[in-house]
This record gives sequence, structure tokens and C-alpha cells, in this order.
Amino acid sequence: MAAEIRLVPCLSDNYAVILRDPASGAVAVVDAPDAAPIERALAAEKWKLTHILVTHHHGDHVQGIPALKQKYGAKVIGPRGEAAKIPMLDAAVGENDRVKVGGLEARVIETPGHTAGHISYWFDQEKLAFAGDTLFSIGCGRVIEGTPEMMWASLLKLRALPDDTRFYCGHEYTEANIRFALTIEPENKALAARAAEAKRQRAAGEATIPATIGEEKAANPFLRADQPAVAAAVGLAGKPAANVFAEIRARKNSFRG
Repeated sequence: MAAEIRLVPCLSDNYAVILRDPASGAVAVVDAPDAAPIERALAAEKWKLTHILVTHHHGDHVQGIPALKQKYGAKVIGPRGEAAKIPMLDAAVGENDRVKVGGLEARVIETPGHTAGHISYWFDQEKLAFAGDTLFSIGCGRVIEGTPEMMWASLLKLRALPDDTRFYCGHEYTEANIRFALTIEPENKALAARAAEAKRQRAAGEATIPATIGEEKAANPFLRADQPAVAAAVGLAGKPAANVFAEIRARKNSFRG
């Protein structure tokens, strides 16, 4: 029986994702931006939270943990490299560790760059990935604590997941990301199709995630820094992909479209 998933909007543009194993009744939330909307979503389903899976230490991903921990007694699991910064952490995990939520099992992928110890969770049997603020739909996180080379290596790990992997990220940034991406690849047909779909989704009040890894490989310029056409588009033809990625990220940082 497939995992049950509920996407929970939090704060201004964050998402928490609730994941339930129907066989055992175990329930996890990936990141906890704000306790109240997560509690409401759990109450609506009559689910009891058993696990909190943390991707990184930023406040808009962890500030709901204390209230959720107090109410449900859920086990808090987070990145080993940021253990001192995660409130009420019960288990610290790193590369290739396995995390179980009832009968569901995820492999931990270390994806530093946005923060130094950022991790992602890949439920391979479910074809689900939770990428936090490393990979966004048609975007990626700012490189805050790491380097562009580190972030590019992390994105390559996520890009290597099967094309039909559905991934969830920590924010609703897709439309803004698309506006920027079109400045890099204005003729990309896959990007144009994603732009139309995202516009429809938002007009209907729908989230733009999950997306698939295959869709992102075709349309997300941050995953395409090793494509010759993308390198040429930013004036770096023949240069290393990490340099191309760094240039794209720098342009996004100053983009105001």
C-alpha cells in the first residue's frame, strides 16, 4: 500500500510534508516551519505524529519542533552535521544512513551547500524524495554556508535519482524560479510547458510540487549547468560545470524579475 502524503502550507511560502505508512500507522512530517498548521492537518486526518524528519537547521524549517514534540512525543531525526542546531534532536543521521517510518524506509543523502550539513531523504521504494532547500522546482537554494562547487555536487546527487522520483521541496518558489530560468533558456520547450502548468496550478490554488526529477532535468537550469547550450548562454562555453552553476546562481541572487 502506497504512502499517504499531505502537503501543508506554512508561514508565507514554506511547506511541511506529512507522510503516513498505512500498514503501521506511523506518521512523519518533513520539516516543521510552524506547528499549528501541521497540527490542524494531522487532526483533520486523525493521525498521530510519530517522527519529525529535519533537512537543515534554518528557523523556518525547525521552529515548530518543540510544540510538536511536546504534543506528540515524536522522534526528531536530523542532520549529523547540524546536530547542535536542531532543537530536541533524538537521532543524528548522515550519508547512506537509513531512516524508518513504520514500514517506509528512506536513505539519507548529504546535500550541503545551502547549509553546511543539509540532508535530503529518498524513499526509494516509494519513489519519493524530500530535498528541503537544496533543490526547488526550476530552482535551487541559495548557497549560504557552502560553496558553489559543494552545491553543484549536491544537485548532481539528486539529479542522479530515477526520473520518475517525485520530489518535495521546502518552499513555493516555482513561478519566480521560472521567470528567472527563462532568462537563461528562453527557447527551452520543457521549461515553457512547465511555465504554463505552474501558471494553471497557481491560478487554481494548487501547489506546484511535487515535481519529478525527470521534469527538472529537462527544465531546471541549475541542474543543466553541464549542458553546452546553458554554458554558452551565460558566456562560459567550455568551462567547468561548477563554474557555470556558480554564474547562474549569482545571476539568480540579483534577479528582480
